[in-house]
Amino acid sequence: MLKGTWKSFGLVAMLALILVIAACGSDNEGSGSDSEENGSDSGESGDITHEGEIELVYVEWATEIASTHVIGKVLEDLGYDVEVTPLDNAVMWQSVASGDADGMVAAWLPATHGDLYEEHSDSMVELGPNFEGAKIGAVVPEYMEVDSLENLGEYGDDLNETITGIEPGAGVVQATEDAVETYEGLDGWTVETSSSGAMATSLQEAYENEEPIVVTGWSPHWKFAEMDLKYLEDPEGVYGDAETIETMVREGLEEDMPGAYQVLDNFQWGEEKFNSVMAEIQDGADPEEAAANFVENNQDLVDEWTTME
Repeated sequence: MLKGTWKSFGLVAMLALILVIAACGSDNEGSGSDSEENGSDSGESGDITHEGEIELVYVEWATEIASTHVIGKVLEDLGYDVEVTPLDNAVMWQSVASGDADGMVAAWLPATHGDLYEEHSDSMVELGPNFEGAKIGAVVPEYMEVDSLENLGEYGDDLNETITGIEPGAGVVQATEDAVETYEGLDGWTVETSSSGAMATSLQEAYENEEPIVVTGWSPHWKFAEMDLKYLEDPEGVYGDAETIETMVREGLEEDMPGAYQVLDNFQWGEEKFNSVMAEIQDGADPEEAAANFVENNQDLVDEWTTME
């Protein structure tokens, strides 16, 4: 009796063990199938994970402050850890060429940054224009009678033979220095360098008092929306033709962060959108705040920038 009981118990235990093993095997197969299925979906969909640290550099011009913060906000919203760093022109180009920074949306070509482009372009990737129709030149208020660099010299006494510039070494400053040497009437004139902000302040103060002033100017820029200004004619072509603002990134960015690369490649906008951000910053908004407002209010455009091909 006891022997038969143990025999029956052993048979039952063996059958239970077989069922447990079978159940476990079925679960494992299910897990493996799910894993393979999920991996297949991810691979077939080509989804890009937006993560990583990215540094964008820019020169502290109104245009570049606006554009860099806007595209930086777009990348941040996607999930990137974004740092935006203001630098001198030459250092900006060098940092992207060396790979110390990841990219910039601040390359004025072909004239303004022409020398820097020739020096560094072979060591970076050019993604093309993010804005077309940019311009540089000598700018005066509309109320001034002078219309051309050819006769600017006639107003030397009123202007103290001085053109108010921005940062030393900036392309528009170099072009203006060339203009002073090219136009006979400007013999003895000087280009007084300072900063973009100081130039804009001097222009505003003179404009409010209807005083004469000539500055190194460029567009797009908020000053053309806030004041009635004009470019002086440049018959010698010292300032060159219309320019583009282009996006440049470091070599290897496409492989390291394909999503960020694609967004930077897609980035392009028009003057009205551009000016709206600059004007908000000029009116007192922080660049981060203005960028966030733009992204929120222009989602259709942002969607175009963030479309992954």
